[in-house]
Amino acid sequence: MLTPDILESARGLSDGIVALRRAIHAEPELGLHTPKTMAKVREALADRPLTWREGSSTTGQVATLEGAKPGRRVLLRGDMDALPMEEKTGLDFASRIPNTMHACGHDTHTAMLAGAARLLSAKREEFAGTVDFMFQPGEEGYHGARFMLDDGLIDPLPDAAFALHIMPNAAFGVLAGRAGPLMAAADQFTITVKGRGGHASMPHDCADPVPAAAAIVSAIQAMVTRRFNAASAVVVTVTQMHAGTAHNIIPDDAMLAGTIRTLSPEHREKVHRLVSETVSHVAKAHGVEADCEIEAGFPVTICDERAVALGKHVATGLGGEAGWRDLPDPIMGAEDFSYLLEKVPGAMFFLGVANEGEDWRSCCAIHSPRMHVDENALPKGTAMLAGCALEFLERGWE
Repeated sequence: MLTPDILESARGLSDGIVALRRAIHAEPELGLHTPKTMAKVREALADRPLTWREGSSTTGQVATLEGAKPGRRVLLRGDMDALPMEEKTGLDFASRIPNTMHACGHDTHTAMLAGAARLLSAKREEFAGTVDFMFQPGEEGYHGARFMLDDGLIDPLPDAAFALHIMPNAAFGVLAGRAGPLMAAADQFTITVKGRGGHASMPHDCADPVPAAAAIVSAIQAMVTRRFNAASAVVVTVTQMHAGTAHNIIPDDAMLAGTIRTLSPEHREKVHRLVSETVSHVAKAHGVEADCEIEAGFPVTICDERAVALGKHVATGLGGEAGWRDLPDPIMGAEDFSYLLEKVPGAMFFLGVANEGEDWRSCCAIHSPRMHVDENALPKGTAMLAGCALEFLERGWE
């Protein structure tokens, strides 16, 4: 089913893909509710033979395309939400919304998914089975995929699921992936050290939380290096430390916060336990108390080996052997497509969108206020999504 003309078909949709991307980019939205973005998608696909479902928890929707005959079911997903940051690209279509920017490429993900919906709609008489197009808000820490699952929008579950993420500091048009853990679980912790404040000149009359908090930071780092194999990818980073109001006051409390990144459920559980134990023991040694709250974030993104092999086959069909790269290591960022991959086999792939012909190593990464996308790569992403769907519908996991 993966015909040589699929990339050419995607390129024929280039103007629409780019126009939708730019419209979304100029009017970004945050969180679980992105109604203007969803409206742009619905308008762009209004003439396609799709049925739509929406839930109550988010503004996300799932569009379903039925093929000529019954068959397998496959899901393609694109996320829609932006980040709370000022844009500094200087683009003609730069964000018009203060402190809001599509710096993670979700505008491109949505546009490429809409392009895949158009492309596959034109081929519906040529395939058997069903394609679900998941337009999802709330990926940037809001658990949008989980909410859409809980709302029953992914019911029945597909037989396979695929997603794509752009990388502005990766070679133009090259697709990449890996079997097994692709991205990390991401959890947050908040530690409150409770002491007894007083005058800074008389610390012996106080229970100072500040040195205890500083010792906790060091102890957590030692815990990671001494309780986990050096080959294990475990990251615990303290990113915030707050205490005190004046130079001559010992405060009652100090606060620490940060992130935990792991690549297996076993390490995730172990880190949670050891961080809590370390905090408690260090605080006690300093004569203070401490509470440690850990908020579970996204699970580990684990890609099915068969799905990655399918994606590699599609990618090399679109761009030859040079069009695919096997990632040697996971990325310690996190992704809520992991919620789908906990339930069904599938994979996420990366698409390089650095300017064609330029040194991609010098390009800004995602989440940069100056992040730039070479839009000429977007049809390749649309073709990749559509190609994965067609390949799976015809051959499954052969």
